[in-house]
Amino acid sequence: MFTEELKTCLITLGIEFGICVILMPIFIPVLRKIKFGQYIREEGLESHKKKSGTPTMGGIIIVLALAIGGLIFLKGNTDVIAIVLVTLAYAVIGFLDDILKIKKKNNLGLRAWQKMLGLFIVTGLFLWYILGIKGMSFETVIPFMDGFKLNLGWLYIPFALCVMLGTTNSVNFTDGLDGLCSGVTILVSTFFAVVCYRMFPELAPLCCSVIGALLGFLIFNAHPAKIFMGDTGSLALGGFLASLTLVTQLPIFLVIVGIIYVSESLSVMIQVTSFKLTGKRVFKMAPIHHHFELCGWKETTVVDVFYLITAVACLIGFLAL
Repeated sequence: MFTEELKTCLITLGIEFGICVILMPIFIPVLRKIKFGQYIREEGLESHKKKSGTPTMGGIIIVLALAIGGLIFLKGNTDVIAIVLVTLAYAVIGFLDDILKIKKKNNLGLRAWQKMLGLFIVTGLFLWYILGIKGMSFETVIPFMDGFKLNLGWLYIPFALCVMLGTTNSVNFTDGLDGLCSGVTILVSTFFAVVCYRMFPELAPLCCSVIGALLGFLIFNAHPAKIFMGDTGSLALGGFLASLTLVTQLPIFLVIVGIIYVSESLSVMIQVTSFKLTGKRVFKMAPIHHHFELCGWKETTVVDVFYLITAVACLIGFLAL
């Protein structure tokens, strides 16, 4: 029997899916016409060179769909408003990064400090909301401990900053193969949609908005991709997931269900650290999805395996609640 909450979730998902499916075929030719294509600079991956020129910034449609869904189903909920605003703000930073990459005709957009400064400001404002205005406690749920919440005290602030900035960069690193980031994020968002439906019903429609938008986007982003989400999309999705988990006090669960995000980010840190200290590389190429490609895996195989790992991780996440 369908409850009103479930109906709302399904309607939201359908609306977001429809928006992306309808707008994307219109948006892609426009991007091609104005030459908003991706610049590929990945030495050692000849198979990726043919992707150069593929329209990017598809994240604009994802964020647009999410904003529309958020406006329809806000119902005055300040948590939903805050998460949508963080997502939009992160998307703006990603948009500026994408624009500069296209303008410079390379894959170097905003400088690292510029991007981090922007993310830091938005994150600071969000933490001011949840801790100051909302008055949320400094607690976080610990997995596999029957809902036990650990009070971090003032350590919560640097912890929350790490969650926001770390998640955003990790999702960004994951956006490197056709359909990888969008598919993985669909599964992760589905996990949180189910959790929110049972524990935070006011947030469930927002999760379904992301799922619907990404399902529609994946039709055009699956191999061979007709469009990429760009930093506009990946930073927005990272901001969405991080802010959602902080509001629900479930950020540690993101480490479990988002194991692919974690692996991608760790592979980059290990590679950079190893090369600086020893002059040697641990992986053939980082992020780790490129390592597997250079090991002879097909791009579609890497994506499918990462999907499977994420699905298993989400099942473990349910057991950890």
